[in-house]
Amino acid sequence: MISRRDLLQTSGAVIPVGMFLPSVFSRAIDQAGRQTLYGNPGQVANARTLIVVQMAGGNDGLNTVIPYTDGRYHDLRPVIGVPDSQLLPISDRIALHGELAGLKALYDRGKVAVMQTVGYDNPSLSHFQAMDIWETADPELRRRDGWLSTLVEGKVDAKGHPIGSLSLGPTLAPALCCPPTPPPTVNNLGGYKLLPDPQFPKTAVAREDALVRLYQSYQAPAPYAAILESTADAARMSSAQMQQFANSYQSTVTYPQTPVAQGLKLFAATLKAGVGLRLGYVVLGGFDTHAQQLNQQPKLLRQLGDALNAFTTDLEAQGLDKDVLTMTWSEFGRRVQENASNGTDHGTAAPLFLIGSGVKGGLYGDVPDLATLDDGNLRHSIDFRSVYATVIERWLQADSRPILGSAYPTLAAVG
Repeated sequence: MISRRDLLQTSGAVIPVGMFLPSVFSRAIDQAGRQTLYGNPGQVANARTLIVVQMAGGNDGLNTVIPYTDGRYHDLRPVIGVPDSQLLPISDRIALHGELAGLKALYDRGKVAVMQTVGYDNPSLSHFQAMDIWETADPELRRRDGWLSTLVEGKVDAKGHPIGSLSLGPTLAPALCCPPTPPPTVNNLGGYKLLPDPQFPKTAVAREDALVRLYQSYQAPAPYAAILESTADAARMSSAQMQQFANSYQSTVTYPQTPVAQGLKLFAATLKAGVGLRLGYVVLGGFDTHAQQLNQQPKLLRQLGDALNAFTTDLEAQGLDKDVLTMTWSEFGRRVQENASNGTDHGTAAPLFLIGSGVKGGLYGDVPDLATLDDGNLRHSIDFRSVYATVIERWLQADSRPILGSAYPTLAAVG
């Protein structure tokens, strides 16, 4: 099992793609009793999908969305500051890092909203506590379930779609944890099926037939017979669906051969298949750049920008772009001043991106103020829960107050 610390320390690591079967079985069992145990949860009022890309480790936002006309930027970052020749200006004060050319192309077409200086009061500089705060939407850490879990349980999967939400990784993303019905967790596409005995691979068909006969032999009124039947049907159906549409998906877009891009390609294939995907989650790790940041962060930003460009372009080609919103986030930014190891230490406010045809592109929030720092850190101008409220209210058209614990102002970035 991969730990959070492993994820943060793995440069450029992103979770590969596939599905873990036990969550599908538990999903089917829960669905069989849903009407009795949980009533009839509400649903998203439309067919819109949210894709979340987590930039794990604490991305240096000041080298991502750069206040390039502020002389203090290079004064505080004489080594790691991005030179003018590597900037992609998007306003007379702000530029994107040059490795985000793929994202810049989308921005120029009005498909990217840049949320500047996003954070919260009294921020934590601990990776694990900060991630808990973002994942639960609760800086007080009183809530233990993920902010997306209510959407997954009550809004996204009320019809019980086997692939209504997907979490890419060996374990369920904490932001999705833990509704009574756990979302499928995707780790290895080849593993999302009844695996044969490695010593007797030719018996795979016979093993599946035997399993089917075993389930069929357990008939009502035997206890839990209906649940076991729905478990078998859901597991077989979702496995067959996933294998079929992932292997047969045809795209006119060439995705980069990076794990994050291939993960987004799986989401595109799932959306094209029309199996009810309403929420997808993928992690790109390696952003904890305490040393030699110039050797690490630019590569990750290129992976991110190119993957988002390929995914968005593909959705447009498939006619799916108007129903998909992609959101990035990272647990915190970095300190404004570079450290002695040519890196940056844990900081506070940072930018995030909203991408899609339903976005009102542009800059939101305040430009990073390098003259008025809080103990060497940026002050936030947008509470991250306002971004969440925007996504929940304006995109998914659900009530954000039960999820966030209070009402937060939404932003005009999403119509």
